[in-house]
Amino acid sequence: MTRSLDIRTESFEMAGGGFAISRGRRTHAEVLVVTLRDGGITAHGECVPYARYGESLESVSEQILAVKAQLEDSIDRMALQSAMPAGAARNAVDCALWDLEAKSSGKSAAEIAGLPPLKPVTTAYTLSVETPEKMAEAAAKAAHRPLLKVKLKGIGDDERIAAVRSNAPDSTLIVDANEAWDESCFEVNMAACQAAGVALIEQPLPAGKDDMLAEIERPVTICADESLHTSKDLEGLRNRYDAVNIKLDKAGGVTEALLMEEKARALGFKVMIGCMVGTSLAMAPATLVAQTADFVDLDGPLLLAKDREPGLRFEGSTMYPPSAELWG
Repeated sequence: MTRSLDIRTESFEMAGGGFAISRGRRTHAEVLVVTLRDGGITAHGECVPYARYGESLESVSEQILAVKAQLEDSIDRMALQSAMPAGAARNAVDCALWDLEAKSSGKSAAEIAGLPPLKPVTTAYTLSVETPEKMAEAAAKAAHRPLLKVKLKGIGDDERIAAVRSNAPDSTLIVDANEAWDESCFEVNMAACQAAGVALIEQPLPAGKDDMLAEIERPVTICADESLHTSKDLEGLRNRYDAVNIKLDKAGGVTEALLMEEKARALGFKVMIGCMVGTSLAMAPATLVAQTADFVDLDGPLLLAKDREPGLRFEGSTMYPPSAELWG
């Protein structure tokens, strides 16, 4: 039977009036869903276009439609890697192909990947960047969570870090500057992170302007995010970073993400599995990588006013493997 492909965009309201990082605030998660149908089986994949890399719902849709004929002609996951560039568009298609393969074969995605049965993992819970006072309030409400991710924005981050730590004394903290630090605030912010016992700092400096990381002592683990896209980038990051954040929307799918995790380990990096703000359908494929990651940040559904159904099961910060009905 001929395979068919459909794409649609969906919008999910975010909880608490929105979510802010150093580059701006969002009130909705705008996602694109790919649906593949073949022989009575229906499979799905979700992506979140990333404006930081010039992606939009429109551009991602166009990328997928450009290869629609190949996708409906039974292209497989491995051929897809060269048929489409890494990015959100390929991620949605790749995840849909994994889901289709699982449902067609009667095997779970974990089995197909050669992994043991998936286990629950602990995900970070993200605090939006605000004033130190508002972040202190947010930290107090989330202080019961074992792992908090703190969004930062540059000058004044030392006060934000201290405020969060004072109200969440027992949580492990990771922070994400989203490229917002520079020489004017790097030293004081790094010292604040060290004083607060921060476990990891994501992308403190802009990608392409991070050479100083190779020249300084790094008392806190520094993690590449915007500086990393695919496994081809890993070797060049060794002198500047101690960890890497793998995101399916950057890597172009779970196929490349699994390869990235393997290569990152071989190069001595710690591994974080991260996400854009999407629904459980976007998080489900990332649970394959999360099984052995040092840090898991797949809290997208927790940041939404309402997740899709069926969704992932969360108990506090414990995230359970997806049901076959959801994905894989």
